[in-house]
Amino acid sequence: MGGLMTDGCRPCVVIWTVFLLSSVMGYKPVIIVHGILDGPRQFEILAKFINQSHPGTNVTTLALYDYIGSMKPLWQQVDGFREAIRPIMESTDDGVHLICFSQGGLICRGVLATLPTHNAHSLILLSSPLAGQYGDSSYLKYFFPKFIKSSLYHFCYSTCGQRISICNYWNDPHQRERYLKSSIYLAPLNGEIEHANSTAWRDSFLRIQTLVLIGGQDDGVITPWESSIFGFYDSNETVVEMEKQDWYLRDAFGLKTLNSEGAVVKCVVPGVHHTSWHSNHTVYKNCIDKWLT
Repeated sequence: MGGLMTDGCRPCVVIWTVFLLSSVMGYKPVIIVHGILDGPRQFEILAKFINQSHPGTNVTTLALYDYIGSMKPLWQQVDGFREAIRPIMESTDDGVHLICFSQGGLICRGVLATLPTHNAHSLILLSSPLAGQYGDSSYLKYFFPKFIKSSLYHFCYSTCGQRISICNYWNDPHQRERYLKSSIYLAPLNGEIEHANSTAWRDSFLRIQTLVLIGGQDDGVITPWESSIFGFYDSNETVVEMEKQDWYLRDAFGLKTLNSEGAVVKCVVPGVHHTSWHSNHTVYKNCIDKWLT
């Protein structure tokens, strides 16, 4: 009878199995940063996916600036997220994986730019407006019901407008000069304007081991959807791909270098709406899973 396992022992065996798997496989901690108007609750399915395929992984979904708090200025949010992410990074010598959704992708870029000793192994940006936003989405109507996209620049490119997160990455292709003069977040982050931190931020960006860009044509919110893979409109609202963007060609923040090293991965998936990216198992298996080792 000594060889039989009682029901009371089974949970102990499961816990030790998960612990041993995590130790043997050496899974790095995963940090999840939410998008605008959501929080940790929306990422429970994603966390479940991760622990099913990588048992024992330490997954932290940060509960900061969630829901209405996500409208705060992005630099303010970056300061808060950086202080939450820093100790997780310092707790491991092997590095961490960051999964950042929508607006959270821009926050993660700001965090890494201003954290010169970061150890981000994989930066996975899930449908994020990396080159900006310019579209009449449901989110725009929620925030600014009296504005249409062609007139929003009047508010966004003002001191008051830059105190609201969405205006920090509002990129009107018909108001290029105003954007470059007024944008306190996206323009400097993408190296579209010169600033004192350009070199330091570029060096920090180049510490990323793998950059995963995820998006798709049926997103319905990120506009143009190609912004999630660093494409954006020209003045005629024709999408210019990442590799032909001026800041890419100048290698302003290191994206060209990272891409030339084979460290940039694009994963384009049709048929996925914006709010479904983090709960879609096909997206997880094809675009995220392999980078979490």
